[in-house]
Amino acid sequence: MTITLERPREKAAEPGLGRGLLLLMSVATGLSVAGNYFAQPLLDLIGRELRLGTTMAALVVTAAQVGYALGLMLLVPLGDLVERRRLAVTLFGATAGFLVLTAAAPNGTVLLAGTALTALTSVAAQVVVPYAVTLASPEQRGRVVGTVMTGLLLGGLLARTASGALSELGGWRTIYWVNAVLMVAVAALLWRHLPPLHTPAGLSYPALLRSTFALFRHEPLLRRRAGIGALSLASFNVLWTAVTFLLAGRYGWSEFAIGLFGLVGIAGALSTLAAGRLADRGYVRWLTGAGTAALALSWIAIGAGGASLWWLVAGVLVLNVAQQTVLNANQNVLYALRPEIRNRLNSAFMTAFFAGGAAGSALTSILWVSAGWTGVSVLGGSLATGTFVLWVLEWALERARTR
Repeated sequence: MTITLERPREKAAEPGLGRGLLLLMSVATGLSVAGNYFAQPLLDLIGRELRLGTTMAALVVTAAQVGYALGLMLLVPLGDLVERRRLAVTLFGATAGFLVLTAAAPNGTVLLAGTALTALTSVAAQVVVPYAVTLASPEQRGRVVGTVMTGLLLGGLLARTASGALSELGGWRTIYWVNAVLMVAVAALLWRHLPPLHTPAGLSYPALLRSTFALFRHEPLLRRRAGIGALSLASFNVLWTAVTFLLAGRYGWSEFAIGLFGLVGIAGALSTLAAGRLADRGYVRWLTGAGTAALALSWIAIGAGGASLWWLVAGVLVLNVAQQTVLNANQNVLYALRPEIRNRLNSAFMTAFFAGGAAGSALTSILWVSAGWTGVSVLGGSLATGTFVLWVLEWALERARTR
C-alpha cells in the first residue's frame, strides 16, 4: 500500500510570537518534562523506602523514557489532526493527574506505572516546541528553538536539584505533589494566552500514524539524524542513570547533594541559545560534527571520574554542552525539511531519540551491577563514538553529492 504524504496549508489564527508568549511556552515545556527526571537523584532513597533492588530502582528511569517514546509515537502526531492549543492543555492536565498517582505510589509497580503514564502525557512539551516554531518567522527559527529548548532542558536539570532539595524537607514524594499543582496552573495560562492553531492533515488517526512512520522510508535525512539522536541520548542517559549510584556509593553524597550535581548540566542548557544562533547562520552541519566529537571525548574524563570528582565534573560539563548542541542542530535540520508536516517529523525523530535513551538507561541498570563505573563508561563512550561515526558518514555522503 502506498502512503501519500500530503502538504496541507497551515492555518494560524494569530501570526507572530511575542517575548511574553515565548517565555510562557519555554517555562511550560520545562515543567512538563520535569516529572521524568525527579527520580534520578532519588533512586537510592526510593529503593530503600519501597524495598526495591538496584536494578528495579534504575528501571524507574527506563519507564520514563519508554513512556515518553510512546507518547511521541502516539500523541504528538495529533498536532497535525486536532487543534493544538486544546491538545497541549489536555496533555498538561493529564500529566498533573499522573503526577498525583506517582506521588501516592505504595509500591514499585504503581511507581513504575505512574512514571510511565506521566512521561506518556508529558510529550505536551513536544507539541509546544513545533507550535512555537510555527508561530515564529523563518529567520528567527533557530533562536526560537533554542529558547524553548532551553526551558525544556533547564526543566530536566533543575528537576533533579528541586527533587533532591524537597526530599530533604518532606520525602521523595513532595516534588511530585508540587509539580502537579504547577502543571494545573500552566495549563490554565496556556489556555488563556496561546492562539488557536489548527493544521489539519486530512487523515484519519491510523493513517496519520502510518504516514509518520512512513517518513523514515521517504526521508533519508530523517533516518540519519534520528540515528545520531538516538545514540546521543543513549550515551547521555548512561551517565545520568549511573551517576546517582556512583555519587551515593563512592562519594557518599546525600540526595540533596546529588540533586545539586544536576546543576552542572546548566552549561549545556545555556549553550542551546548559542547553538540556535549559529544554526540560523548556516553552521548546522559543523555544529553536529563538533557536538558529536565532544560527546565522544567527554567520556574519557567521565571514565576517570570514578576516582576523581574533578574529572567527573569536567566530563559532565562537556557531555551536556555536546548533547544539547547535537540536539539543537538535529531539530533545526528537521524543522526546515518539511514545515507542513512538522509535528509528524518531530514525532518520528523524537520517538527514535527517546527509544535510544530508554535503551541506554536499561543497559546501564544491568551493566552497573556486573561491571560498575568502568563498564558503564565504556558503554557510554562507545555509544557517543557511534554518533560521530554517523556524522562522518553523513558528511561524506553530502560531499559526494555536491561534487
